[in-house]
Amino acid sequence: MSAESGTRVPPVIITEDNAFFFEAAAERRLEIQQCAECGRLRHPPTPTCATCRSLEWGVVEASGRARLVSATVIHRPIDPAFEYPLVVGLAELEEGVRIVADMPGVPPESLRDGMPLRVDFATHAHGMLLPVLRDAGAES
Repeated sequence: MSAESGTRVPPVIITEDNAFFFEAAAERRLEIQQCAECGRLRHPPTPTCATCRSLEWGVVEASGRARLVSATVIHRPIDPAFEYPLVVGLAELEEGVRIVADMPGVPPESLRDGMPLRVDFATHAHGMLLPVLRDAGAES
């Protein structure tokens, strides 16, 4: 259990390759790593492009629009850092890469393949802003 947060949730590990992601999230922006050689987008961030093996990369800001690919509903183990049931989704961003994120406020019974989502940001158990997925169709 983390002494400062009172949670068993593991801390976020920030590396040279993913620091940009967390810095952008702190500003409520979603940035995706892009290979400087072939242009391929990749997430999660990696040191080397899987397509051309280049070590050079930059970032692009994602639109935040996505579609649900898959989801799971977690009931246990209960940690006070989360609200249960905890809905976690796999979403394909409009840019073509996929992200995994919590889906706070999305009732499990409303989940459906392809549902429109938007990326938002919420405070993680350790106090950082991280991406979450919201039901974009519920906002129309």
